[in-house]
Amino acid sequence: MNARVVVADDQSVVREGIVMLLGLLPGIEVVGSARDGDEAVALVAERAPDVVLMDLRMPRCGGVEATRRIRKEYPGTQVVVLTTFADDDSLFPALQAGARGYLTKDAGGDEIVRAIQAVLSGEAGLSPVVQRRLLERVTTAPAPAGPVPEESRLPDGLTPREAEVLVLIAEGMSNREIARKLHISQATVKSHINNLFAKAGVRDRAQAVRYAYVRGLAHPPGTSFT
Repeated sequence: MNARVVVADDQSVVREGIVMLLGLLPGIEVVGSARDGDEAVALVAERAPDVVLMDLRMPRCGGVEATRRIRKEYPGTQVVVLTTFADDDSLFPALQAGARGYLTKDAGGDEIVRAIQAVLSGEAGLSPVVQRRLLERVTTAPAPAGPVPEESRLPDGLTPREAEVLVLIAEGMSNREIARKLHISQATVKSHINNLFAKAGVRDRAQAVRYAYVRGLAHPPGTSFT
């Protein structure tokens, strides 16, 4: 029996290419294609596919939100992310939203078939690159300079990621160094900094460091944690 698949991607050429590729693969039946997350959710409601191959960065409704809605409203449909991005800020939100598979767009047909078969068998369909990233995150994630509170205890509505960036600013790291440390782009670092500056009411890095010290998110050099 063929796995019934919906493809969601906002780029017409890419979407049509994926549909064409899947049509050549054994055990796959494409039952629809969507230009954004809203269309993907509507197609799942209409055609009840087994799997959605989901791009992440799409207009109106992105892949993470669409995945969350599909897994909540139509739990019989699994989601395999198929995207260009494998950075932490793409990978982890998608998995937390309920995606059971995660592939980058350099995946071959055989890898896509294996991922679809895996998620339909109750397993994870992750590319080797993503598996390595998850392993690195678990085994080599650096401890922050000071303990970062749970989200419910963070001041001024800071997210855990924003607090993490703030701690690294307090350590004296540049945007480039923070990006390398957290495995995200410098543009993403700048976005987090702009957000946390606005929430904390600070204008520059010096004020941000003082804010981190006052709020207990970081500690001045030489301060004992005991």
